[in-house]
Amino acid sequence: MNHLTLPSFSANGHLQGVVEIPAGTNTKYEYNKQLLQFQPDIRDGRVRKVDFMSYPVNYGFIPSTKMTKDNGGDGDPLDVLILAEHIPTGTVVEVQPIGLLLLKDLGEFDHKVLAIPIDPDKRIIRATNWETFQRDYSAIRHILEQFFLYYDGLGTMTLMGWADEKMAIQEVKKWQLVE
Repeated sequence: MNHLTLPSFSANGHLQGVVEIPAGTNTKYEYNKQLLQFQPDIRDGRVRKVDFMSYPVNYGFIPSTKMTKDNGGDGDPLDVLILAEHIPTGTVVEVQPIGLLLLKDLGEFDHKVLAIPIDPDKRIIRATNWETFQRDYSAIRHILEQFFLYYDGLGTMTLMGWADEKMAIQEVKKWQLVE
């Protein structure tokens, strides 16, 4: 199965996220679109392990999206952060966006959709929108900001702010490939 060509939205109309890096791990995995498989990211000839705390969320991408370089993106699919317990690499999850983390990575947009699983049994927080998340879980927002500002070394990422779930859906549609 080619995880990149899955539709951005499921047949049920829910946004889909593909997990690359499970919560609680440090090895950075990426989807190899030529081999159609997940592989550890290689940097300087070695498997890349984040020299920082473990990923606090399940990290992956929205299929059938691409943040094109000619529009200021990083050339990769739009990232998704899924607030849930550990989800294995390669798992496709129907998610509900609750926010949008606005970042630049060395000058390129590297935004991340913050989402919760559609399945209420898989959720670890009660918030289902930005307003409730901001009010009841602002500490998680700060943890995510700090993680992404420092996990790849100080100075590579710039925090531009946050946006709500409506902006998250607009961001998906902005970078969505024709389906």
